[in-house]
Amino acid sequence: MSALTLSGTELAARLRADVTSRVAALCEAGRHTRVAIVTATADPSSAWYVQSIVKACSRVDIDCDVADLGPDATAAQIGSALRRLSADRGVQGIILQTPLPAGIDVTQAASDIDVSKDIDGANPLSLGRLMAGLPTFAPATAEAVMRLLDHYRVALTGQQAVIVGRSLVVGKPLAQLLLQRDATVTVAHSRTADLPSVTSRADVLIAAAGRTGLIGAGHVRPGASVVDVGTSVTKDGSLAGDVAPDVAEVAGALSPVPGGVGPVTTAVLLRHAVDAAESMAPRKGTLP
Repeated sequence: MSALTLSGTELAARLRADVTSRVAALCEAGRHTRVAIVTATADPSSAWYVQSIVKACSRVDIDCDVADLGPDATAAQIGSALRRLSADRGVQGIILQTPLPAGIDVTQAASDIDVSKDIDGANPLSLGRLMAGLPTFAPATAEAVMRLLDHYRVALTGQQAVIVGRSLVVGKPLAQLLLQRDATVTVAHSRTADLPSVTSRADVLIAAAGRTGLIGAGHVRPGASVVDVGTSVTKDGSLAGDVAPDVAEVAGALSPVPGGVGPVTTAVLLRHAVDAAESMAPRKGTLP
């Protein structure tokens, strides 16, 4: 048996097409869409991801600025940049790229992002609204996993879903999104005892630990749908996921790395950016 490939290419293209038409409509009305990325790291995976966002924005006529504060940036410098961008009416979307320099609390830093511009759902207020089931921007990677599962009509209601990874970027918000869809959710992590015994119960398994090859065939129930969120840069410069190649012989469906969640995540960020821009556009009968 060879797993069905859960490619994100077609879905991402569909999302980008929708964004392109909506950005064009805003431009015709004299409104531009601008995204700002604040980064403070020398991490190669992070640099690759930031560049992918910049390129994706250019393809759909969204302006994108990168504020690279360097790996020695202080919490005060990062906070100042985020507050400045939050107050800038010419910026509709803000992304705080991780990791941040050692000793800087990501959650505290993200609290300086205006929630209405928090297109990657990093502000604790955004995460709180997500938990409460209120309208908000979900973290883009977590939403991308849901959109990919929906695109391939993977059943969620009543299913056992296991997430390996408990970050605020993927694991925790994804658990909330899955619960909203009536899945029974287990969140595993680096200290989970006997990880294979937990993951092998999953109908839907999401690997989001950031550890190359962590999930092997022995972790997967035959026929399960497996989504690989991992993106680690290997020595030769290529990308590798959390799921080992032998999983393809056991799983019923498997997302590739690259080409799975990644392009959908970027497309979701673009969609969030245009959502924010539309919500900030003046209504008819009002002054700009």
